[in-house]
Amino acid sequence: MSVTALYVHVPFCAQKCRYCDFDSRSFAPCDLDAALDAYFEQLYARLDAFGNAGALAGIRTVYVGGGTPSLAGERLVELARRISRWCKPVEFTCEANPESLTSQLAAALAEVGVTRISLGVQTLDNAELAAIGRIHDADRALAAIATVKAAGIDVSCDLMCGLPGQTAASWERTLDGVLTAAPHHVSVYPLTLEEGTPLYRMACRDESLEPDEDFQAACMDVARNRLGAAGYHPYEVASYALDGHECAHNIAYWTGQGYLGLGRSAAGMLDAGDFARLAGLFCGALARGDAYRVRLVQRDDAATTFDAECLSQREAAAEDLMLACRMTRGVGSDLLVRSANIIPEDELAAACDRAFELGLASWVSDDAKGHAGRVTSKDVIEGRTRARLAPTHLGWLDGNVLFELFWDLA
Repeated sequence: MSVTALYVHVPFCAQKCRYCDFDSRSFAPCDLDAALDAYFEQLYARLDAFGNAGALAGIRTVYVGGGTPSLAGERLVELARRISRWCKPVEFTCEANPESLTSQLAAALAEVGVTRISLGVQTLDNAELAAIGRIHDADRALAAIATVKAAGIDVSCDLMCGLPGQTAASWERTLDGVLTAAPHHVSVYPLTLEEGTPLYRMACRDESLEPDEDFQAACMDVARNRLGAAGYHPYEVASYALDGHECAHNIAYWTGQGYLGLGRSAAGMLDAGDFARLAGLFCGALARGDAYRVRLVQRDDAATTFDAECLSQREAAAEDLMLACRMTRGVGSDLLVRSANIIPEDELAAACDRAFELGLASWVSDDAKGHAGRVTSKDVIEGRTRARLAPTHLGWLDGNVLFELFWDLA
């Protein structure tokens, strides 16, 4: 099996945030325990089915996301314990929200092998938190960071810019507070209004709630400068880490590694061979004859319904190129050489040249000096020169244009 990553989805929240379009449900307290018990029993059964099929032996990273996994309490600890029976991941992440993460839960998770907690902080301004429907306050967020660190676990903080009422000064204060708390990893995302969410409907009535893209770009720049000065290096479009604390699970996604998804709305991606070996666990999901990869999404709690998206070898190659553009290192020469065996060389070279001409990417040598000199895309694609096509500052801020150049090669 080539599967190296496992994602588990826990679709429960105490209260759904106003910007969120993820699959999550909230229940009255009297109904929540029963709903969680039933859901986790199905997760355990699903986990054992894949374990017995030999699909978990090569798992190196695990990520339990949501929703709010920390809302599950001891059930989350038991899930981690059961996962650890089937594999020994080098990185094991659980998402948490500050209001439901206790010192007892953090310590219990550390004891069963969890190595990393990803906290939904978003902002340290209480008015901004209220505006987006978060139910914790700034003090609780900072306390949660300290709680995770005290348990001996890596902590990552998610931050958002472009929130209703956010200003340059409040963004600086949020960064000040987070840097003082000193997490191991920080992710910075611009707020996006997703159709159908409460915040989207509110913005339809009040244009002042719509995120200002110029303000968001300025916030992203400030964050990059402040985090960089504090020792956090940017290794992906939204991610910053202290040395040695990069999120290996997300890197697996961005480098085309196979991954399994367990739970409702969880996505997985398998190569055609692994899918054929595990097809019986996907309840009749079918792959096209030319499928090189199969992306699967579980559509119900009981794992009886799946959506299957098949990618040809050319589509998979284009996706690998596109996802590599998310990484600070960019598209490596080895990937370009491999891709030229699948995508016509002139089309691949034209995409690289266009990214360079638009100022979205530049050639960076793979040698110790780091200077590419005069490099042509054909030199790299044909293996005469080793260089990588790395996103520039513009390519980082305007990534969608860069991504589209390479996805169009599909």
